[in-house]
Amino acid sequence: MRTLMICTEKLPVPPVRGGAIQTYIHAVAPRLARHHQVRVLGVADPELPEREVRDGVEYWRVPGGPFPQYLQRVVRVLGKVGQRFDLIHLFNRPRLVLPVREALPDSRLVLSLHNEMFQPEKIGPGEARAAIGAVEQIVTVSDFIGRGVEALYPEARGKWRTIYSGVDLDRFVPNWTAEARHIRQRLRAEHGLGRGPILLFVGRLSPKKGADVVVRALGPIARRYPEATLVLVGSKWYGEDRISDYVAYVRALAARAPMTVLTTGYVPADRVHEWFAAGDLFLCASQWEEPLARVHYEAMAAGLPIITTARGGNPEVVRGLGNGLVVEEPENPEAFARAILRLLGDAELRVRMGRQGRALAEARFSWDRVAADIRALWERS
Repeated sequence: MRTLMICTEKLPVPPVRGGAIQTYIHAVAPRLARHHQVRVLGVADPELPEREVRDGVEYWRVPGGPFPQYLQRVVRVLGKVGQRFDLIHLFNRPRLVLPVREALPDSRLVLSLHNEMFQPEKIGPGEARAAIGAVEQIVTVSDFIGRGVEALYPEARGKWRTIYSGVDLDRFVPNWTAEARHIRQRLRAEHGLGRGPILLFVGRLSPKKGADVVVRALGPIARRYPEATLVLVGSKWYGEDRISDYVAYVRALAARAPMTVLTTGYVPADRVHEWFAAGDLFLCASQWEEPLARVHYEAMAAGLPIITTARGGNPEVVRGLGNGLVVEEPENPEAFARAILRLLGDAELRVRMGRQGRALAEARFSWDRVAADIRALWERS
């Protein structure tokens, strides 16, 4: 089967600048290419050629920019190449559906949703209904996203299904392995960290990700565990270290915190796993209705117990699964402090949750499983 995957206009594939969707496509495309002909159309980047074949996948790249310009470039490329595709898999842009359908009317279409892209401010109701009618299937990263589409557009019922994302089980090694211990020792030495527990936050530094809430939760932690360290891994945006007002605010909070807080700034995508190997427990402080943050899978693979928030799809991979705790009041620093203290005070519970997380990652959240689910969906569409 001849297939084409169309990425968003934001970041390139492979994920040389990071990005959840880019990581997803980069992981599943080579696996799908073992069974079908796979091409990926995405944005250009100075580090990547305009066209190349990598791991059995052919990549085409066009300049990014604002979505309307990217849309025009995508349609132009589809018109120029003169190739027929049995199936086109569009990622997170419902507004691509109708132009792509017009350009290649004989291709079957599948749409993946990684965010709430059917909200009225993002797509008008007429175009949304037409897009839903034009696609064979809608793949969502969480039930939260799928239910949201169906609530707005009941005609989506029966068309959407959740395929949870995955993680590189070889790169994100469990923290009880010799490899992880070596990484942990190196990072502690490089950054002058003590022997106390490391509380790990990984994510963009923006208000909706909640790093400030975690820092403001540290008072009770410092009184009980003064040797602990909070590590904030991330920057305002993928691939850059620009200091926004919010980043400056978080760093000011960190400087006044009652315990050590390390802010790493931007860490390249191929180095992030090292901090997971160094952590003792993982904190996701999402304040918004997060579709389902990829960091949960990475924390599970690394064998870290998770503390996450009751926002969006995040609880779907934690609540009731024995791999972490869910904070029901995400905006409340005291609620975070209680959850952190519970885990720091119970080493056996931390180990049990970490082992369960790794087991879940191996059983349910490998990229092999994700690719197999997508392949099955393609072949049924």
